[in-house]
Amino acid sequence: MPALPRHLLLAFVLAASSAQALDPAFPVPALQTAAATESGAAYALPVGPWDGETFMSRRVEGTVTRRAFRIDGPQSTVALMTDLRAQVQADGWRILYECDAPVCGGFDFRFATAILPEPDMHVDLGDFRVLSADRGDEVLNLIVSRSPRAGFVQVTQAAPRGGGAPSAMPVPAGDTVSEVLELPELVDPPPGAAAAPPADLAGPGVDDVVARLQAEGHASLPGLRFASGASALEPGDYSVLEALATWLRADASRRVAIVGHTDASGGLEANIALSRLRAAAVRAALVADHGVPAAQVEAEGVGYLAPLAPNSTDAGREANRRVEAVLLVPGD
Repeated sequence: MPALPRHLLLAFVLAASSAQALDPAFPVPALQTAAATESGAAYALPVGPWDGETFMSRRVEGTVTRRAFRIDGPQSTVALMTDLRAQVQADGWRILYECDAPVCGGFDFRFATAILPEPDMHVDLGDFRVLSADRGDEVLNLIVSRSPRAGFVQVTQAAPRGGGAPSAMPVPAGDTVSEVLELPELVDPPPGAAAAPPADLAGPGVDDVVARLQAEGHASLPGLRFASGASALEPGDYSVLEALATWLRADASRRVAIVGHTDASGGLEANIALSRLRAAAVRAALVADHGVPAAQVEAEGVGYLAPLAPNSTDAGREANRRVEAVLLVPGD
């Protein structure tokens, strides 16, 4: 007798124990990168898009489990979610809501949901998909996204003490941004919306970054490319990073902070988190790709608190979205 596909076998197992966690099967080997369980927790299951102030949600109180998976390879978010949807349905879940990034509500929707921190779970603001489902009193949420090199899936499952009907429930401010460890994601204007900043706002050229860093204590890093709304530094040869890395490697006492900045679109807390993520991506490139000892580089983010120009113009907002190196005193 031929073996049953893994997701069908799981359906029989889960039928015997309805509270058992969903065990997703992926088309290629996957790594579970993180897991977190809270007892007596409250969870807002998304069952509608962000409407500018909140999203329709079903409040669940009980045990909430979140797991994140990384799937290396070229699988698209469409392909990953299509496969996972089939598994969810085969396991007896009823799908309540599905959306992709622009329909869900993009930036606001993503930061109103609880996401495991980077780099364990990565969400590209321009390419993520969401599925919410229930099975009796249990609820399930899947978030699928990817970076240039890998796909990411977060599975949130809640076994409640008691359920609730969908309602427009504001998400508490403290729950809107999960703790941030690494990597990037900044809100950029729609393609073609922003004009190039004036030359005097664009920051130093590659050749004088180190000179300006030593003379003024900080310098913008020109030429770094992040896809619109994405959270990863685009692949490429960045001469500015090699110049900075060469200077750092020459003297182990030299230390810098990589500091991310945003424009004033969105709230302060989210912008600080996002700017820290982008700075962390640059730090990771310096360490992993350019051989800088990790102890010589740290990453921080200040959101929109240190603008170069007014945020009232496209050029000003473009200038304010930047990453800088800040010289640290040896021993700090």
